[in-house]
Amino acid sequence: MSPTRPARPVIHLAQQPEADELLSRSPLALLVGMLLDQQVPMEWAFSGPYTIAQRLGRDDLDAHEIAAHDPEAFGALLSEKPAVHRYPGSMAKRIQQLCQYLVDEYGGDPAALWREAGTGRELLTGLEALPGFGKQKSQIFLALLGKQCGVQPKGWREAAGPYGDEGSYRSAADITDPETLAKVRSYKQEKKRAAKMAE
Repeated sequence: MSPTRPARPVIHLAQQPEADELLSRSPLALLVGMLLDQQVPMEWAFSGPYTIAQRLGRDDLDAHEIAAHDPEAFGALLSEKPAVHRYPGSMAKRIQQLCQYLVDEYGGDPAALWREAGTGRELLTGLEALPGFGKQKSQIFLALLGKQCGVQPKGWREAAGPYGDEGSYRSAADITDPETLAKVRSYKQEKKRAAKMAE
């Protein structure tokens, strides 16, 4: 079996059964959830792909469909109450940019990104090229793929930096249930406190 062949993960990032089920079977939903994971609570961000799919009348997300969607209509779809994000308009643009990139570079198949990566470094480079993905977000997503999805190309832990550490509770990559969610929250709060004290 190829070391980068993903296992069927069981994701618990939305902490909502239907939303987590979609994240578990849809690589695009997982990528979109990661994209949304900024300036809002993590569960809100990772519930977003399910909300978008529901509003599109689909049971999955399709990169071709989202990329081709009328931008104004897609922005309105994300802005409906309850909004998909604190900044639904700008996030709608980012999601469409991400989907257009996936269509252009990977034929609309996001999993091709990690199927084609021979090493952790290659995979990180591929993730960093995605619209809306900086280094930290890319490292967290790489760690999530390695720890929960069975995508483990050579050197993946090193490429993921501290997020790849075994037994750490730093990010979405380490959340598998309410208990680990609480540990990650505690770590982030401690980090914020330390940063404030250092000011």
